Amino acid sequence: MVFKIKLIIFSFFCICVVSLAGVASANNVGDVVNFNVDKGFDINSRAQLSATLVKVSSKLYFYVDKTWWDSQNLSKQNQILSDLDNLSTEFNDNIYPNLTSVFGSEWNPGIDNDSRITVLFEPMNSTEGGYFRENDESQKSQVPDSNQREMVYLSVSGIDEANEKIVLAHEFTHLITFNQKNKIYGVEEDTWLNEARADYSSTLLGYDDTYEGSNLQQRVKDFVENPSDSITDWGGTKYDYASVSLFTHYLVDQYGTNILSDSLKSKLVGMASIDQALLERGAKENFAQAFTNWTIALAVNDCSQNSKYCYSDKNLSSLKISPALIFLPLSGDSSLSSTNTTKSWAANWQKIIGGNGDLKLDFSNSANLNFQVPYIIYDNNGNYSLKSLAFDQNQKGEIIVKDFGTNYSSLIIIPSLQVHDFGVDGSSPVFTYSFTVSITGKDTLADQNTTQNLLAQIDSLKKQIAAILAQRAGPTNQNNTCQFSVNLYFGVSDLNDVKCLQSFLVNQGADLYSGPVTGYFGVLTKAAVIKFQKKYGIAPTGFVGVLTRTRIKQIINNGG
Repeated sequence: MVFKIKLIIFSFFCICVVSLAGVASANNVGDVVNFNVDKGFDINSRAQLSATLVKVSSKLYFYVDKTWWDSQNLSKQNQILSDLDNLSTEFNDNIYPNLTSVFGSEWNPGIDNDSRITVLFEPMNSTEGGYFRENDESQKSQVPDSNQREMVYLSVSGIDEANEKIVLAHEFTHLITFNQKNKIYGVEEDTWLNEARADYSSTLLGYDDTYEGSNLQQRVKDFVENPSDSITDWGGTKYDYASVSLFTHYLVDQYGTNILSDSLKSKLVGMASIDQALLERGAKENFAQAFTNWTIALAVNDCSQNSKYCYSDKNLSSLKISPALIFLPLSGDSSLSSTNTTKSWAANWQKIIGGNGDLKLDFSNSANLNFQVPYIIYDNNGNYSLKSLAFDQNQKGEIIVKDFGTNYSSLIIIPSLQVHDFGVDGSSPVFTYSFTVSITGKDTLADQNTTQNLLAQIDSLKKQIAAILAQRAGPTNQNNTCQFSVNLYFGVSDLNDVKCLQSFLVNQGADLYSGPVTGYFGVLTKAAVIKFQKKYGIAPTGFVGVLTRTRIKQIINNGG
């Protein structure tokens, strides 16, 4: 069974909830303590729960939601305790010593003056595996919903699974990051890099050595599905984790694990900390060049040609991106224009094939921003040459390939927008870039027939794709397809449920929400939900719970 988790750190916002009971330190198995939790993760949307201390090890307290624990029979409880014994041993012998030796220590003894870390298992929404709350590292007098502990939260759904060690290692890395950045330097790490280190912990600890069923395998599957996701514009989706994971593996392949530890132990954050770490290690590249090299590696991934453009990790040695294809008529003069959208620090791959003559590609972007466009020309023997597009002062450039189709079989361009000033933690706007590819060549009757056949095939494929998409979309009647039966909140990427919500919001008027309908619950969707809640007297949290869903159904049923 493929292991899928969605791990999110809540280091970029806090929810102020008045605690209904004091948080006491408990050391004896069987003690019950009230904990503040994040209701956006809790399956019952609770802000507080009672948990039973079921096990104490030399480094960990294991608490389990009392209601859930009491509902398990004695045999199941004993099995869980046995599984927690194994998890505790794995933490003591592998996770803790290896992660602290690479990244440094967590805050120890910490806010609670206790060297043990609290692990709280609670029932979570099905897409969640665990989380970490920065709030818990503060005094309750400063942050009322703090639990005043070094602690992490794991889902009870994984309490008896062998892969729970991956989730624990991930969240423990966040505890280390908090100490190394927030406590020591008083700075907040960029979420994308915080998650990058945490996600890499599974590889660092050897959990990805067996590729089949591993966390890394799942990241690769998600990445191939959507490779043009920005590595820095963090929304907490599976694609965010996938892109940052594959980039991190490339960095470590090229510069060693110290690139992660050195940047962590720096007073700088994000890209600036990577730049500093590269400089101190004597690397010729900065962050931007390393990113560009990574985008090339994903197209060629061939260490025999150049070690900068490949993965040395055996599990990633065969990974290649399939670029979007652009077909040119096989003969005669032709011209094709393409306009595309992208975010900063997101790669794009487009491959031009077909044609027979001299090819010219003109590239431009309307915002006059810093695009990097390496390109690869393949000859008919499969050999390639790598070049980079030169821009004028207006960010326009051209590529010329003589005898395309005769001596050269394809051209791959890899545009990426690289702007440091935005693109972090959901702040990146979308920009466009355009290119026109034209070719001049000879035209014969045989070539015309071949061209017409090719165009007919393309038209047939387009119709097939349209039919498949229409079939997947299903009926358009919102009453039939949208049930609004589950809670929705920021970061959710369940396409059908979130699309239903976004379509409903669009129908309520452009002043409330004007789109897009993407299936991802991002900043714009949350803002629209808050407007809707204010309009109908519901607490404006941006969380689509029972009250909000009930009101939506009423409006739909009344034809609103």
